[in-house]
Amino acid sequence: MTRAPLEIRNRDARRLWLNRQGLATTPTGKLDLPQLIRDLGFVQLDSIRVVSRAHDHIIWSRNQNYREPMLDRLMRRDRGVFEHFTHDASVIPMDFYPYWARQFRRLEEKVRGWEWHRGMLDEDGRTAIVERIRQEGPLSTKAFDTKIEGPREMWRRPPHKLALDYMWYAGELSTSHRENFTKFYDLTERVIPAHHRDDEPGEQDQVDWLCAGALTRLGFASEGEIYRFWGATDLGEVKAWTARQTDLVPARVETADGSWINALATENIEADLAGLQEATSRLRILNPFDPVIRDRNRLQRLFGFDYRIEIFVPAAKRTWGYYVYPLLEGDRFVGRLEAKADRAAGTLTVDKLWVEPGVRWTPARAEKLEAELARFARLADVETIIRNDRPILDFPKG
Repeated sequence: MTRAPLEIRNRDARRLWLNRQGLATTPTGKLDLPQLIRDLGFVQLDSIRVVSRAHDHIIWSRNQNYREPMLDRLMRRDRGVFEHFTHDASVIPMDFYPYWARQFRRLEEKVRGWEWHRGMLDEDGRTAIVERIRQEGPLSTKAFDTKIEGPREMWRRPPHKLALDYMWYAGELSTSHRENFTKFYDLTERVIPAHHRDDEPGEQDQVDWLCAGALTRLGFASEGEIYRFWGATDLGEVKAWTARQTDLVPARVETADGSWINALATENIEADLAGLQEATSRLRILNPFDPVIRDRNRLQRLFGFDYRIEIFVPAAKRTWGYYVYPLLEGDRFVGRLEAKADRAAGTLTVDKLWVEPGVRWTPARAEKLEAELARFARLADVETIIRNDRPILDFPKG
């Protein structure tokens, strides 16, 4: 007999999603950085530092005892994480490495087919790079000097850079560490412990682990959302996995506009929902690359929050701004903020504050934002907050 779908009301869906992503509780207490990253699955890396880089901000949002040097120590000294490609460059718990073997093969094949990668060094050239790294230790792209042949088109990169990328995607080289976000490549055998490199599960076991891990962290999801979580499976593999499972719970999830969508959930979903607590009432400044923000369709369905990052949009065509931070209060997005830090001057400047439709910008809410801005300034190691903003109640027309 086919089980009737479990109905998950919108507020419960929001609370469960925030809980699974570490944003339901107050971000205080003892910091266990390896466990925090393990709970998330991975943390996306990004070079842009308007106030703090995305990876540092994402971690800080979940525990505000975090400071920027901690992730570098976890990678460089402790080898607690490795760096590779999920949907984008990310740090991943080191003990997940055995389940990432197929991703190295998948990306190696994909990179070989990319037209713009065909200008990389040949096998002899790549071998020469490897030998230099073997002899000299970790090297960045700045240690090499090959030239682009032909027209200098946008996005074209030197052959050595393409070769380093290729060997990194394929797992032959690994990220040793970063300095001012510049990646240093080393031999994988010197970065990844041998027991992780040698302990490769079977192909199907890797797919099963990836799919189950994605659904656990999502709480409930469509097959497409499971597929997009890691970016390390094909949609067909996800569909085959769900077809094999006998303990998945069919669900109908209420969206922010009152409609319903179909999803799948883990077998303990009812107990998880029954045990949910209220999300913390603290107002949080989230990063545009936060995992709760990243899937824009899921974000809008669950929270009714229409958000797009505009870093690649020409300034004259932006609806909001270059780097605008979503504001989360409890289980509701209440606004968005444009701010930037000048570390040399020791300032955090707030330029614009937009209030979401239907949200009253009360003195209590304004006080919460003041407290969060003070904490945000400490993350950036600046002391002075400059307020050029006023609450904007009329949204710009996109």
